[in-house]
Amino acid sequence: MTTAVKRRSARLVSALAVVGAGAVLLSACSSGSTGGSNTAFNYLGQTENTTIVGTLKTLSAGECTAENKALPLKATTNPGSSFDQKLQLLAGQNALPNMSMAAGTPSLMKQFISAGKLKDLSSVAGVSDHILPAAKSTIEKLYDTDKLYVLPTEFNIEGIWYNKKIFSDNGIEVPKTWNALVDASVKLKAAGVQPISTDGKDGWPITRLIGDYIFRDLGPNALKDVADGKAKLTDAAYVKAADAVASLGKQGFFGDAVASIDYSTMINSFLTGKAAMMYNGSWVLANFADKSQNQIGEDNIGYMPFPAVSGGKGSIDQVPSNVGVPVTFASKNFDSKVGDWVGCIAKNYGNQVLADSGVVSGFTITKQPSSVSSLTKTVQDVASKTTTSVLWFEALFSAKATTVSSNNASQLVNGSINGSQFMQLVQDAK
Repeated sequence: MTTAVKRRSARLVSALAVVGAGAVLLSACSSGSTGGSNTAFNYLGQTENTTIVGTLKTLSAGECTAENKALPLKATTNPGSSFDQKLQLLAGQNALPNMSMAAGTPSLMKQFISAGKLKDLSSVAGVSDHILPAAKSTIEKLYDTDKLYVLPTEFNIEGIWYNKKIFSDNGIEVPKTWNALVDASVKLKAAGVQPISTDGKDGWPITRLIGDYIFRDLGPNALKDVADGKAKLTDAAYVKAADAVASLGKQGFFGDAVASIDYSTMINSFLTGKAAMMYNGSWVLANFADKSQNQIGEDNIGYMPFPAVSGGKGSIDQVPSNVGVPVTFASKNFDSKVGDWVGCIAKNYGNQVLADSGVVSGFTITKQPSSVSSLTKTVQDVASKTTTSVLWFEALFSAKATTVSSNNASQLVNGSINGSQFMQLVQDAK
């Protein structure tokens, strides 16, 4: 998978100005659970993502041979830059393929669900049994439903990756509270070590910190309350989170010229030992495994959850998560043969993609590869023990609000704007 697709997985948001018109298109046609007939098991994915289609092809010749014989796999692709528009067009024509990568814009997915375009997979026998509780929790929060409309071909936990040697050399224990994180950063900076490497150019690693602070302080439903109009980002309790993250920048914990640091530079700073910590998702394991990038060694990297906020309503075991590039299934033409394919995918995809690509999915694992790294095992362990997940800051906001948030994150931490001003900008765009 390319870096661009990984970052799309991390954010799960497309900056496409097409969602509003989609409601009109989707309401123009209704869809039933049956209609027509299938001559192939049609899959539509993004051109840039080769992992899903590669895994499906392997399954079609292996664990899903019988399903493929009954309904042969036929895969097509569309560029990621126009993928949401493509899905929207197909939905308006009542012509979604049997299986496709989900729309990157959660609000567009909600329109598909409301219009009856997508199959509720929780009604397919056995499928839910193969989904990790944490992945199911993430899906429910993302699409605001207790039903299962997507399958999690990835499951990414997020948190803070740290350099064990730097921590040990400076007598720092893994911080479990926000105050302890700040104290550790003060100590590191005094020792001449940059505490945290971050991507100010793209902004989302900074806004992830804001969202996580909100969840730890106000509880796992805090940003849903904003999306539902029960609270505003400009409320004092929410501004507190932005100010807390702004303070990290004010104290120099992100280093100099944070606005010019991009994603690759953020990772490079951490993997060359120039920074002690980095907030990122588990998709970064591919970078950790690349010896040409990783100069500090995989054994020297540790993972810690976002710390608790003293007196907060959230819990440190509520893990920030996303389901990367989930896949969905059209309700039209969903027959027993398609159902067999879904069942086979749910049962076997997790094992196959982990063995072939080292990707941690949201499916249960029944065959653990012998070559899995210790960091991958850590991610699997956290995922398997998590029952409640939380989303990211902009997950339930509009594409416009996401852009405003990302574009102004570096301004927040370099002191150009304060927490109140940042939250006002995002609230106005929400």
